[in-house]
Amino acid sequence: MSDLTHLDSAGAAHMVDVGGKAVTTRQAIATGRITMSDAALTAIRSGSAKKGDVIAVARVAGIMAAKRTSDLVPLCHPLPLTRVTLDIAVGDGGIVATATTATDAKTGVEMEALTAVSVALLTIYDMAKAIDKTMTIGDIHLIEKTGGKSDFRAAS
Repeated sequence: MSDLTHLDSAGAAHMVDVGGKAVTTRQAIATGRITMSDAALTAIRSGSAKKGDVIAVARVAGIMAAKRTSDLVPLCHPLPLTRVTLDIAVGDGGIVATATTATDAKTGVEMEALTAVSVALLTIYDMAKAIDKTMTIGDIHLIEKTGGKSDFRAAS
C-alpha cells in the first residue's frame, strides 16, 4: 500500500521490526529556534526571569525528554542513549537550541534529538511566557544523522 515503513500492507500503523538489523553507532543532530521580545531575551540572558535560570532548566528538560522519546512518540523504539548534549545559544532576537544524541543500537536517534530540541524550546516558552506570550518556536529540523544504512546532512 505504501512505502512508509510504519504502515503495514493494510495501511495500519505498526512499530518497525528492527530485529534483523545490526547494532551500529548512531548519532543525530537537530536544532530549532525561539524568537522573543527584547525584554524576554534580556531577562533570560541576565538570569532575572522570575522562574529562575531558564537556560539551565531548558537544557535539563531537553535531555530528560530525549530519554523519554519512545514514551512520547508512539512508534519510536526505546533506545539506550550513550550521549545527549544540548547547546543553547542566546542571540539577537532569540535562542537557538541544538541537540546531539548518540546510541549503539539497531535504529537511529533522530527523534530523540528532535524531541530534545522541541522540549527545550517549550520550556523556554513556559519559563518566559509571563514576559512575552508572543514568542514563536520554529525551524526545528534535523541537521545530520550518521550510522545505520545511510548518512544524512541537511543542505546549508
